[in-house]
Amino acid sequence: MKSQAKEARKQPDILILGVGNDILMDDGIGVKLVKMLEKKFPDPAASYETCMMGGFDVLDLMVGYAQVIIIDAIKTRKGTPGDIYHLVPEDFKETLHLSNIHDVSFLQALKFAKKMNLTIPRKIDIIAIEILEDRVFGDEFTPQLQTRYPEIKEQATRMVRELIES
Repeated sequence: MKSQAKEARKQPDILILGVGNDILMDDGIGVKLVKMLEKKFPDPAASYETCMMGGFDVLDLMVGYAQVIIIDAIKTRKGTPGDIYHLVPEDFKETLHLSNIHDVSFLQALKFAKKMNLTIPRKIDIIAIEILEDRVFGDEFTPQLQTRYPEIKEQATRMVRELIES
């Protein structure tokens, strides 16, 4: 795994990871938020990355960090577009990308990493934003999510800062 090479070199303690596809309308919320955070709040203690896949791909990016904050889209039955959830691996079902039908689930990848004695983060937080559309090409959010985007940016920024400080 390329992660072993990453572990050998000095890296920041925190990874802020945006997961999603920014050309599939609302699905790009995690990627867009992480790009915004990196520009607005550069932090030498943090790396900012984006990824379109789940399972082992996300695990590979996480190895070697002490803390990871993942920002991803989620679709629940009762949520409203723009609702934000704070989850940890032990209590979430599935965000859109942390699992992939062509790969193992994120939770399975974490169990594998522990068995392989990989250095996985001791603290993993997931900020999941409720979305509406994730299957239509477009680089803009649906009107429902766009209306709430200023509030989402503010709340996600506050959550990331609180998670980094805790």
